[in-house]
Amino acid sequence: MSVTAEKKTEIINDNARAKGDTGSPEVQVAIITSRIQTLTGHFKEHKKDNHSRRGLLMMVNKRRSLLDYLKKKDVERYNALIAKLGLRK
Repeated sequence: MSVTAEKKTEIINDNARAKGDTGSPEVQVAIITSRIQTLTGHFKEHKKDNHSRRGLLMMVNKRRSLLDYLKKKDVERYNALIAKLGLRK
């Protein structure tokens, strides 16, 4: 259910602001979004998996917090990120 190492390095390279950047909000949101999409597919098959659903809700809240922080710090980066990832807000 987690993101493979190759996929994670691809996500990091696509969203990094500089070489070796793994901790910026853009990278963190992109990784969490990938994990959320994976878990969403998992729940289509396993509807009663409530323990994983709790983890999903925690990831969604963490992503929301990171997006709120990014919006407060730099609106242009926030708008570029949500457009790139296809998020609603």
